[in-house]
Formats: sequence, structure tokens, C-alpha cells
Amino acid sequence: MPAYVIVNVDVLDEEAGLAYAPVAQRSILEHGGRYLVAGPTPQAVEGVWDSSRFVVLEFPDMDRIREWYDSPEYRRAREIREGGVRVAMLFAEGAPPEGFSLPA
Repeated sequence: MPAYVIVNVDVLDEEAGLAYAPVAQRSILEHGGRYLVAGPTPQAVEGVWDSSRFVVLEFPDMDRIREWYDSPEYRRAREIREGGVRVAMLFAEGAPPEGFSLPA
């Protein structure tokens, strides 16, 4: 079942952002991830979205996400962004095509 990484990004230091982006992107692609959404955060329809950029990644499954996140390649990317790029990240399992069941 596909799994997803939902990311809010704020670039605090443009130089750090430019150094981080290609290293992170390469690590994502090398671990079977693909970009579904990436760019400036659109205006929120409801509530407040407190980040300037938004990314949604898809991986084949949750194990692959954890493999990517713990990889030496992505650890390097996290070191590069430290103090210059603020990231909030969620991992989420995909839902079956028929949707999800509500608790009884």
C-alpha cells in the first residue's frame, strides 16, 4: 500500500535551501519516492497553514519511507538544512481505494 510524506517547509536561509534541495531530492528519488505536490503553499481554504512551501511525496510503502528517512543520504540533507530550513513532516499510510471504515 502506498505511503505518503507530507512536508511543510520554510526556508530561513536561501543558501541553505539551495544546498539542501538537490541532496534531499536525489535521496528521495533513489529510495523509490516521487513528488506528487511541491511548491509554494496555496491559500488555505479553511484554517491557517503556517508554512511557505508544501510538499507531498509518495513511496511504495511505509518501510521504504523509514528506509529513506534513516538513510545516510537523507541524514546528510538534514545536516545541510540545519538552522537554514525549517521542516515539519508527517508520515501517513495510504487508504484502500474504497476509502476507510468509520469506527462503530
